[in-house]
Amino acid sequence: MAMFSFLEDYYSRTQSDEIGSMLSGLCLMSDGNPMDPAYWDEWEQAVQKALNGDVDAEMRLDKKPLG
Repeated sequence: MAMFSFLEDYYSRTQSDEIGSMLSGLCLMSDGNPMDPAYWDEWEQAVQKALNGDVDAEMRLDKKPLG
């Protein structure tokens, strides 16, 4: 729900078609499943990667010498 809220807020600011499309697939039906069932499997895989420590979100800047 946190991810949905974050994306919804981002969409409100940007009106990004890509984010809007993603949100429509992530909306939950009355049974609790997302409108696009493929998202559920992808979400579970992403959660598992995060729990396993397999996600690296650190920004690294490649320092190249000038000239």
